[in-house]
Amino acid sequence: MSDWYYAAGNDQRMGPLPTDELLTQFRQGLLGLGTLVWREGQAQWQPLSDFAEELGLATGEGTPLPPPLPPLHARTTPASAPPAARMPGAGVQQRPKSGLSGCMIALIILAVLAIPVIAILAAIALPAYNDYVQRAHVAGAVQAAEPLKRVVEAHVSRERTCPGNDDADFSAPEDYAAGNLASVSFGPFESELCGMELILAVPGKAPLDGKAVWLEYDPSDSSWQCSSEIDDRYLPAHCRG
Repeated sequence: MSDWYYAAGNDQRMGPLPTDELLTQFRQGLLGLGTLVWREGQAQWQPLSDFAEELGLATGEGTPLPPPLPPLHARTTPASAPPAARMPGAGVQQRPKSGLSGCMIALIILAVLAIPVIAILAAIALPAYNDYVQRAHVAGAVQAAEPLKRVVEAHVSRERTCPGNDDADFSAPEDYAAGNLASVSFGPFESELCGMELILAVPGKAPLDGKAVWLEYDPSDSSWQCSSEIDDRYLPAHCRG
């Protein structure tokens, strides 16, 4: 004889149980005649009372068996596995739960916590990025003047004097305008070294626009020195004083 399954509370399916164990649980009061049971070969779950005569269950003299449950909807299930017990309320359409899911609440909390972190990172990153951009403007102007160093060195070596914009091989200051470089003026410095004064053109950037960078040439060791009236944080490393 096939093993039995029975339906417990909360739509739980218990089993399999041999027939004698099923009878033992009935006699101990753990199962009742109204308990839904199933065994292989049944089309649906049935109350235990339907098998009272077959199993020899004592129902008590003069005590009628409970009426059979309403017929269950037909369902197709594998012969080797019992269909799920259809417990009271199983066919009632449940109302959708209201409120936010746990995942949504967690996402909201993470978003709230992330806002101050993002603000802190922005407060650190934006000024650093702004400094980087302005250093790039200055470095670009200094780089644009790099070829002029060779012209100054050649003039000093040949003429033994500092060049000026009016000398041969040189042009008016504005003729050297390119990119962030507004003009280049040639001549001697107070240090008595020759060199050039670069004036920057960076519209909208008050710390840079119209400011000067000075490149001085020392013929004694063929070296160049860089200095400026611009704040050091915007200057290339070799121009910082």
